[in-house]
Amino acid sequence: MADLMSTAHRAESIACAAEPFHPLLGPTSGQDLLAWVAAELGDACALDRWFTHGGARTKALAPDVILHVVSGNTPHAALQSLIGGLLLGSCNLVKLPGSGLDEVDAFLSRLPAELRAMVEVSVELPDGWLSSADAVVVYGSEQTVAALRARVVPGKTFLGHGHKSSLGVIWHDPLFESCPGAARDASLFDQQGCLSPQVFYVREEYPGSARQYAEKLASAMDQFSGTHPRGPLAIEEKAAIANLRAAYRFRAAGDLRVALWEGGAHLDWTVIYEEDAWFTASPLNRVVFVKPLPQDLARAMGPAVDYVGAVGLWPCTEELADRFAALGPSRFCPVGNMQDPPWTWHNGGVPRLASLVKWVDFEPSSGLTV
Repeated sequence: MADLMSTAHRAESIACAAEPFHPLLGPTSGQDLLAWVAAELGDACALDRWFTHGGARTKALAPDVILHVVSGNTPHAALQSLIGGLLLGSCNLVKLPGSGLDEVDAFLSRLPAELRAMVEVSVELPDGWLSSADAVVVYGSEQTVAALRARVVPGKTFLGHGHKSSLGVIWHDPLFESCPGAARDASLFDQQGCLSPQVFYVREEYPGSARQYAEKLASAMDQFSGTHPRGPLAIEEKAAIANLRAAYRFRAAGDLRVALWEGGAHLDWTVIYEEDAWFTASPLNRVVFVKPLPQDLARAMGPAVDYVGAVGLWPCTEELADRFAALGPSRFCPVGNMQDPPWTWHNGGVPRLASLVKWVDFEPSSGLTV
């Protein structure tokens, strides 16, 4: 039975099933998954046996049932959430988007029977799923997260992952070495994830260096697009990009503080430079802004500062992370690695496994025999 499998056994089975999905998930070996458990729970076997904790012994107790509500534009997040639930040994109810998720279906088809039996999927939210779940994990819009949070009774665990905006900071890059990585960060998943940068802020080490960076980034975006084509666009997405391009094309014609680079006849990618440092939300789908780095970046972010996901840095140093701590991201990382979080990443600032478990402590008697 699945509940008799050890954590190590589950980790190896999950790793085998996840092998084709490394482009989405990154390295996912059994050891990677066990290291994630150890990092968050203090011991890779914390779910299987008692281990020493302070002056006592303790064990982690996984939820019996976890409900995952996932979105269609981030299949990697759906897989990560489901893998976490399986790793804990919980039963998993997965509310898919209306169109389903091929990646989830393919992953489930590769699981051994005892793990596949621990997952139930539906494109609707069946009556009873919310009430039967001990923990609820939601990926979606702020409205979706708030609506489901309101329906979860007190005492149950709720983890909501709503809208986030990510950005990059180029502090010192005289040779533009970060541009290929920046293009990759802004292109993978067509900017649909919370780790996708929408703006790169470039420190002006000499007049015009930010604009020059934008030009180099445009070239890198074009090269990346040649090997990694963008996915199909809905009509409304095409309209949003076309309208934005038209507006900036008009501005660039009479304002040297604005420049536009357009990739391909099919709206493949767009790079916009403007001197105005105010954070500008992208319509996504490989539309990225480049702006000079202001003195107070947190202030320039405006209301978006409350929704910062990740900050890519070049170079990525602790000194720079401390300098930009006021942005409040849950992750600083090198530009070029923004789409490759480790399993131990604290999504939304909280541990993804430890937030789901409860603990039971055992204090042995002293000097007594039974």
